[in-house]
Amino acid sequence: MSRVAVVTGGTGAIGTEICKALAAAGRKVAAIGHPSESERVAQWKQDCADAGFEVHVELVDLADHEAAQLAMGSIESALGPVEILVNAAGITKDARFTKMSVEAWRAVISTNLDSVYNVTQPVFGGMLERGFGRIVNIASVNGQKGQFGQANYAAAKAGMHGVSMSLAYEGARKNVTANTVSPGYIATPMVDAIKPEARAAIEAQIPMGRLGKPEEVARAVAFLTADDAGYITGVNLPVNGGLFISH
Repeated sequence: MSRVAVVTGGTGAIGTEICKALAAAGRKVAAIGHPSESERVAQWKQDCADAGFEVHVELVDLADHEAAQLAMGSIESALGPVEILVNAAGITKDARFTKMSVEAWRAVISTNLDSVYNVTQPVFGGMLERGFGRIVNIASVNGQKGQFGQANYAAAKAGMHGVSMSLAYEGARKNVTANTVSPGYIATPMVDAIKPEARAAIEAQIPMGRLGKPEEVARAVAFLTADDAGYITGVNLPVNGGLFISH
């Protein structure tokens, strides 16, 4: 059975690998990107096709509740009921807390956390009714341990796991699971742009001595969204090379 999977932030570096992994697992994949990506999305879709898989794409500001709901409805009209949802959309607006503007706080909370409600709530009821669902929220190691200059980001990412745990309780009897994946430092264009000396300092903190790969995050998502992963729910799976080891 070809289940419909939606990946928010799906056109980003990590999101792209998640789309690939889900397509390889036989899912019908839809990616949600931001309207600011309109100029590059055609080439992104072509790159996906060249790699051997097709992806339905919607461009929407997921911080906009109504727009997010319309996008989910559009996907279901085009592909069928959403049974797998990966919330990977996110931004950063870092600053010391004493210098953090209310605009920076609200932008990160809206994009990273409000978006989870905006896209999950429209499809969660259907998952319960059909008796199958897989939800994965992509959080961050900094949502587990905090980070200097990232009070807004850490709050949003910690909140994402709070959503996962709560939905895990609500969906457990209906074969609807909700889990979190918390990546550490992953080799994405944003991290690659860091000055070499700063990047070396980051890698020195990681017990494995290297950055993670986007496909390693995608592997965790593919595992948690598998049809036979129904007894795993409410967990926070770290993908961080040992940077932060929790109990």
